[in-house]
Amino acid sequence: MRGYRVREFAELAGVTVRALHHYDRLAVLRPRRTGSGYRLYSLRDLERLEQIVALKFLGLPLKEIKALLDREARRLPEVLRSQRLALEEKRHSLEQAIQAIRDAELAIASGKPAGMQVLAKIIEVIEMQESNEFMNKYYSEEAQAKLAGKRKEWTPELQAEATRAWTELFRDVEAALAEDPKSEKAQALAARWKKLVEGFTGGDPEISRGLGQVWADRQNWTPSMKEQSAPFTNPKVWEFIRKASA
Repeated sequence: MRGYRVREFAELAGVTVRALHHYDRLAVLRPRRTGSGYRLYSLRDLERLEQIVALKFLGLPLKEIKALLDREARRLPEVLRSQRLALEEKRHSLEQAIQAIRDAELAIASGKPAGMQVLAKIIEVIEMQESNEFMNKYYSEEAQAKLAGKRKEWTPELQAEATRAWTELFRDVEAALAEDPKSEKAQALAARWKKLVEGFTGGDPEISRGLGQVWADRQNWTPSMKEQSAPFTNPKVWEFIRKASA
């Protein structure tokens, strides 16, 4: 099999020599060496480089790419599927943001000022996208793939409805803090809580585990997420529901 020196291989692959040196240092793409110590690449290295570039484009860090390519090939379809769903989810979020901005443009073009409701919709869509991207780090690849499918159908209107339901539930629990957690009223509140949680998780253990990690790491949330969750952080409410659920 013919060997290519680093500069020749870089031209063949359409990458920089610097990038090849970087991949070599990180052991992501290790060519064989000549007796004089020169790097010598093969067509097999070109196949691996194509995979590296593709996975890097999909957002995987080089460390994860190395681990993936060094493992059995059957893991590659799983990762590709997960990344495809993540990109499709991002496209869906971007389409929502674009539509919200288009609505504002049409309002202005018709001679009407862009009212607070239109501008608030743009902010709401963008913040939802940022929140989803931030929260993905708490979920496994399997859970992320499932959530990506759910989020395609999740709209700002559904988010507003969920927020309303949780706000009402927290208000009702706060009004019932003096109740016995075993009472019929407390058990009804716990059942409402469980139903709302399952509306998000679908009863899936992977998603439930990730959701638990999200709330356990509240101190590291983004400022906008902390602001949005402020009405739902009363520790007495959480403790009451814990006891009622137990």
